[in-house]
Parts: sequence; structure tokens; C-alpha cells
Amino acid sequence: MKDIKIDKDYITLGQFLKLAEVIQSGGMAKWFLAEYAVFINGEQDQRRGRKLYPWDKIEIPDFGSYIVM
Repeated sequence: MKDIKIDKDYITLGQFLKLAEVIQSGGMAKWFLAEYAVFINGEQDQRRGRKLYPWDKIEIPDFGSYIVM
């Protein structure tokens, strides 16, 4: 599991994908979420505006598992 550190209260799922280097630009978030399953704390979510807070766990099959710190 990889730790992704943020310096704010929360980060959006689209911002997270870029910060975790899963995508190269924020514009790719919509496409990525339409093509791949993303699980946040065990529940699938495809909203790029979904707010992620410290200790949220993100799992993306074939890409890895992450925790927001």
C-alpha cells in the first residue's frame, strides 16, 4: 500500500489520480474513471469530484492500493 500525502483537509478523486501518478493530467480523470473500477474504502465510486480525506483507502485493480495521509 502506497501512502499519498496531502497538505489540505481533503483532495478530490481526480486530483488524487494525478498525485498518485495513475494519470498524467487532470483531464484524463473522466476517461480513466469510465474505463477502470476504483474502490474507496471498499465501495466502488466513479465520481472525479469525490472528496478523499486522510485515512481513506483507495484500491485500483491492476494499479495498486493507496492510503491518503
